[in-house]
Parts: sequence; C-alpha cells; structure tokens
Amino acid sequence: MSFQAQIIERDGKPEYAVVPIDQYRRLLALAEGMEDVRAADEAMRELEEGRDELVPAEIVSRLVNGDVHPLRVWREHRGLSQAALAEQAGIGKSYLSQIEAGKRIGSAKVLRALARALVVDVEDLLPSATSGEGEM
Repeated sequence: MSFQAQIIERDGKPEYAVVPIDQYRRLLALAEGMEDVRAADEAMRELEEGRDELVPAEIVSRLVNGDVHPLRVWREHRGLSQAALAEQAGIGKSYLSQIEAGKRIGSAKVLRALARALVVDVEDLLPSATSGEGEM
C-alpha cells in the first residue's frame, strides 16, 4: 500500500502530512487493528502469568442471567461452602447467607473481604441493577 502525502513545512522542517481521506481511513483502520492485537497479546500474557483467569461459559451465563446472587455463583465456582467462605472473610455464616439471599447488602468492608477470599473484584459481587437482588 503506497501513500500519497503532501508534506507541509514550517521553518524548513516537515510539520504536517496531508493524505487523501481514503488513505487516512485505511491508516486509521490499521492502527485500530494494531490496538486490538496489542490488547489480545496483553490478555494472553496476563493469562500465562496467572494475573487473569478464563471464566467458564456456565459461570458467565449464571452471572448474566442474574437468577442467583453473584456472590453465590463465585463461591460455588471456587468450591467453597458458606461456612468456609465466611471464615476466610472473617464474617458469620448467617451474614453471608443473608447477603446471598438478597436480604442484606453487605458493607463495603465485608464485600472487600469476600472479594479477596474469592479472588475477584468487589464489582463482581454486586448484583446487576436489573436483577432486583439486594433491595430492601
């Protein structure tokens, strides 16, 4: 692909390159493609280094569906009982049960502790706005 550019100089030095719009659009598409490649490479590095994980489609489906509190989905995915997760997070099992049932929301401190124990972001434990979970 060859480009036809008009070079505009200032003080004898190239300052701008003016290209026809179709060539500009091709350059833009190539640049966006390279960004996608870089993002994919970074995601693969994170997976290889253990900084990220692939979430099984079944888990994603359960989270998107919203029929079950995300806390329960992640707890079950990690293979933890309510008692084990509550102990790791330093809370009572009944408190955890109430959060999973949508009867309590959980304080920011508790949600951070649960997220640490489950190795997820706090946002991953929040019910979606449309699920109706966590309403009082």
